[in-house]
Amino acid sequence: MKTWIIDPDHSVAAFSIRHMMIARVRGQFNKVEGTVRFDPDNISGSSVELKIDASSVLSGVRKRDDHLMTADFLDTAKYPVISFKSSQIKSLAPGRGLVTGDLTLRGITRSITVEVSYTAPVKDPLGDGLSMGFSMAATLNREDYGITWNVPMPDVGVMLGHEVELLIDLEADLAPD
Repeated sequence: MKTWIIDPDHSVAAFSIRHMMIARVRGQFNKVEGTVRFDPDNISGSSVELKIDASSVLSGVRKRDDHLMTADFLDTAKYPVISFKSSQIKSLAPGRGLVTGDLTLRGITRSITVEVSYTAPVKDPLGDGLSMGFSMAATLNREDYGITWNVPMPDVGVMLGHEVELLIDLEADLAPD
């Protein structure tokens, strides 16, 4: 089993949500860290642990980012970290798997299952280390994590959808022995 350290400069957790039921608003968290313990010959023995700095949210609109950090949404003053820790990993096919684990957001922990794809290790052209890539996708109901802020709209129900699409792309470097 090898340990891979997530490279925060080349990793991101992105999200999108329906806005006014007519378009999707997208954003990302730029501070992602953690480790992946991975053995391609023993996928079920592998594990992943992620920490996302909730205040690193960036949607491209400062006013929206400031609102996302308030108690209406992420409440970053009280809950600065979004975390995920795997509890089970299953192989689906070469380069693909299902990861079940606990996602903690706003102090609420729920078990989720995400589909993951991963690349074989490659040699870093700027050094002598090895790196791997991992991509995960999930759809979450934000209200399951206490994020219930909304505004009624006369023709379409509410301003914000309940479902949030989450995409996490990680680049991880082999830890030294």
